[in-house]
Amino acid sequence: MKLSHTLLAAASSLALLSSLGSVAHAQAQEQYVPALVYRTGQFAPLGVPWADGKLDYYKLVNARGGINGVQIKYEECETGYDTARGVECYERMKGQNGGAPGFETQSTGITFAVSDRAPGDKMPVFTPGYGLSQSVDGEVFEWNFPLLGTYWTAADSIIQDIMKKENGNLKGKKIALVYHDSPYGKEPIPLLQARAKKEGFELILLPVTAPGVEQKSTWLQIRQQRPDYTLLWSAGVMTPTAVREAQATGYPREKIYGVWWAGSDHDVREIGQGAKGYNTVTIHNTAAKGAVHDAIKTELYDKGQGSAASAASLGQLAHTRGMVIAMLQVEAIKAAQEKFGKDKPMTPEQVRWGFENLDLSEADLKELGFEGIVRPIKTSCKNHIGEDWSRIAQWDGSKFEVVSDWYQADQSVVAPLVKEYADRYAKEKNVTPRDCSAVQ
Repeated sequence: MKLSHTLLAAASSLALLSSLGSVAHAQAQEQYVPALVYRTGQFAPLGVPWADGKLDYYKLVNARGGINGVQIKYEECETGYDTARGVECYERMKGQNGGAPGFETQSTGITFAVSDRAPGDKMPVFTPGYGLSQSVDGEVFEWNFPLLGTYWTAADSIIQDIMKKENGNLKGKKIALVYHDSPYGKEPIPLLQARAKKEGFELILLPVTAPGVEQKSTWLQIRQQRPDYTLLWSAGVMTPTAVREAQATGYPREKIYGVWWAGSDHDVREIGQGAKGYNTVTIHNTAAKGAVHDAIKTELYDKGQGSAASAASLGQLAHTRGMVIAMLQVEAIKAAQEKFGKDKPMTPEQVRWGFENLDLSEADLKELGFEGIVRPIKTSCKNHIGEDWSRIAQWDGSKFEVVSDWYQADQSVVAPLVKEYADRYAKEKNVTPRDCSAVQ
């Protein structure tokens, strides 16, 4: 009888251990993905569809079985586009659930703050279309990945489009930059100064105090100085305010170019015909729709599981950019799994390797549903941007339409700036650049 009870106890213990092991294994099949978002505050009109786009793509991946069977555990942290709150989110979330695989900060200011911490934390910081423009240099910025584009590449593409309109000659022209008076808004200035020196145009700098709802004095200066073109580095409430002021002062909207964060449907929809002609530069071709949009509608929104209020958000530029950003993170995790193992979540160091070894071909992008939206991208130890393709889209009164061919930044202008500012950063922060020839 004692033996029987002993065997039963042993069997029960084994069953409990087996059950606990199964639970632990199940938990191990989740990849924690923290997300810094701003669904509130001055930039909320941009932040909400951006966050919804990311969440929709994560939901789609989970609905299809996860990342090689590993489900995404997604958690948002609201920053309100406030740097201190963003750093607080970063510090709280970086070690949770086995460790974050990286952070997409959704803010240039927060990127500046956490980039100093990333090497010590061994934490990837990926900033598609924003952040530190010099972090393209992977030898200095081992943990930063400004994939697809930076504010320098965006500004350069805009200048190229303007040059095309002016038959390649900008001498004697005036180009104004109306910018959010923050690290975000100031980021394109070095590139524009270099371009002004090279092309012979006068650069007029017009900062706007956050949140950007008071711009009458700014547009009075534009009316007085009469720039031939105006670049708008804004987001959230600042963008429609600027377009309305341009309309009120009679400044031609077709002479205005917004950076991609100032070029979403919500920025000009209510202005309608009053914004007709307004231009924006796109990250790759995020003004387009692809098979991934159809999949998200069918597999999420038609089942009442979409993140936005309705499927009408699908195809809007800010939402699509969120989807693209989430896709890049998933593919970096997937690349890491190919090297370190498919049946488990990846560590931050492993995902950093994945970001540095992204290789998405046209066939890969077609399979993912992003054909025509994103062009092939390949990163390396030295190259943390991949490819910086962009296009110009124009508001026709009811929607954005692509009106240009493809652009890439002129490396004869951008590359020297990257080296100058990366070297300066390394010196100021005591960073010893890597030798990429020694990296396997």
